[in-house]
Amino acid sequence: MAKRTYDNIDPKIFGRVITEVINGAKSAIKYIDERTVVKATLYGKRSGHDNGLDVRVTFGAPNYAERKFIKLCKKAGEPFPVKKIQLKFAKAKGK
Repeated sequence: MAKRTYDNIDPKIFGRVITEVINGAKSAIKYIDERTVVKATLYGKRSGHDNGLDVRVTFGAPNYAERKFIKLCKKAGEPFPVKKIQLKFAKAKGK
């Protein structure tokens, strides 16, 4: 198996996914190509008492859910790479 290189990732992408998490998303995923994704995820809970956020940024091979999304995009005829950053939000509190 060939060793992967991540030289083709633009550093601006890291800033974009982190910005989306800071603006309220729980997770932001940017699909670079079929075998590479950049993901920023919020860790911990947001509260009014805390001024800081813990954000984890990962890049590399897509996980199971992301591979499934890639298959659905290809089946639907969506051109790759996907231009928009995919956002996931926290579940709403309900009664």
